[in-house]
Amino acid sequence: MRKFFWLVVLILIITAACNLPVSNFSGQPSPRAVAQRIVTQDPNAPPTPTPFMPLAPTPTPDAQESTPPALTPAPEQQSTPPPLVQPADTISILILGSDWRPNAGFRTDVIILTIVNTRTGAVSMVSFPRDLYVEIPGVGQQRINTSQQFGGFSLTQATFQNNFGIKPEYYVMTNFQGFINIIDRLGGIEVETARNLTDTCKLPQAVNGYCSVGPGRVYMNGETALWYVRSRYSSSDFDRTRRAQEVMLAVFKKLMSLDAISKAPQLYQEFRSNVETDIPLDLALKLAGFAPGLVSNPEKINRYAIGPSDVWHYTTDTGAQVLIPIQERVQAILTEAYQVK
Repeated sequence: MRKFFWLVVLILIITAACNLPVSNFSGQPSPRAVAQRIVTQDPNAPPTPTPFMPLAPTPTPDAQESTPPALTPAPEQQSTPPPLVQPADTISILILGSDWRPNAGFRTDVIILTIVNTRTGAVSMVSFPRDLYVEIPGVGQQRINTSQQFGGFSLTQATFQNNFGIKPEYYVMTNFQGFINIIDRLGGIEVETARNLTDTCKLPQAVNGYCSVGPGRVYMNGETALWYVRSRYSSSDFDRTRRAQEVMLAVFKKLMSLDAISKAPQLYQEFRSNVETDIPLDLALKLAGFAPGLVSNPEKINRYAIGPSDVWHYTTDTGAQVLIPIQERVQAILTEAYQVK
């Protein structure tokens, strides 16, 4: 039962954040401005290279991709940031979406740090790009989305502590096959797409190897929703965050239309194998109590992200295009996120 309760809580928290409007802004960059910019596609961002597999060379980027500028300073010159003090009335949960497949390993391509004020129920969410190139203890310089496979949550905790000065307390992880199964068992979802996405796909509806959806309301089954969230060749990783939020909001609306919380015992059998977490049941139930307030008061949700202006583009010796976090900017975002009221 613990897995299902957390699944419901997770969807409520994420999709409540999606209800926040994305407004235009001007002036000097700030953590909050970065959070708003991340859900609007950066027109100058290059397409994301072919995904990286641990311990294997990354394919050379397509010719159509522009070469990012070289990094200064080099990755090995990055120092360990000072630890951030976590307020006593907060808990931190790392939300991970993995691409696990049998006998193929996995990466966590969705990484969201969720900070909950246990006194007020307010939430901060910080999205981390999968291509952040960080020092993984005992492994070396690798993309951040490989740490969970190399050593589980304990190594992911150490990676965050080593690179960002924070140690997430709990984690929740779901795989993409589970994502497909959940949506299909709900009978599909209606996604409000903000703009058109046209990209390569291998779905039945493909025309000459391409699928195109939006803008507007689009019905999606599980495979189409996963393609929509993960498509990378015609847009950037930063735009994927917006699309993921649109899909999660659609899942939430469908769950609410089924009165999912009151039918938890029946739906439990459908969802119990799709979520992995170390959150205790008593804490999950406490978090569930905050969900209605988050839905009715979206101002309690504070969204942040490590965005284009918070990283350096860097090309490794093997030709992989990665992102080096700019420590002072990441620390500024995390400091504000942890002050959730």
